[in-house]
Amino acid sequence: MIKLIYIVILIYFVLGGLGFYLINRHKEPQVARNSYTKFGVYFIIINILFFSIVIDSTVFRYLSGLIIVAGFLELFYLFWKSRFRHPGYFAGSLFVFSVLSVGFYFFSGLNKELILFSFLVLSIFDSFSQITGQLWGHKKIVPDISPNKTLGGLIGGAITALASALLMNKLCNRNVLPLLLIAGGIVVFAFIGDLLASYYKRKYKVKDYSRLIPGHGGFLDRFDSLLAGGAWVAFSIYVLGF
Repeated sequence: MIKLIYIVILIYFVLGGLGFYLINRHKEPQVARNSYTKFGVYFIIINILFFSIVIDSTVFRYLSGLIIVAGFLELFYLFWKSRFRHPGYFAGSLFVFSVLSVGFYFFSGLNKELILFSFLVLSIFDSFSQITGQLWGHKKIVPDISPNKTLGGLIGGAITALASALLMNKLCNRNVLPLLLIAGGIVVFAFIGDLLASYYKRKYKVKDYSRLIPGHGGFLDRFDSLLAGGAWVAFSIYVLGF
């Protein structure tokens, strides 16, 4: 089953690579090069997280702790860099991030099949919302907060993620309705988490949280949706009993 899932991931990446080629073939060389760098680094990140879950989920828990700590540091770094502007907003953001971090940490302690299912749904949504958004997205959703997010990208990513969730039902081992509620919640929380992270950057007038990850920016630039989506899964399991 795990081998089959990894083959499916590789197929998705081939399709994604084709999509990126279609997107970048008429762009400036530097812009295209940056896009391919982002795609290549994302492939490496996906593999690191995938095998950390599959081989020993304890490793994923350590990585989750690293993401949380790095996220706190990046939030404080932007606050410090702005010379401590908007202290009330910073405190509120810190509270929201703390709540999501607790949920994400509990998520990292779930059984590895559910973690893997959630991670794959979220990764597929994240990837295909970008690809379909750049190919067919015209109507921007929140241009003042995240100008690259389009209605076409949101719909394309959500449909691909939910369809994939149904195909991966053996991992989640749920009836169709709870399965779709978990997967749908992942999509919603991932999208909201991404928006909140983007709004924080806009508040402090920066493009990226840091430059730690080539082509992506900082840890929160890359893992904001994973953190929020994971928090939803933990809430759905521990509180809602899905």
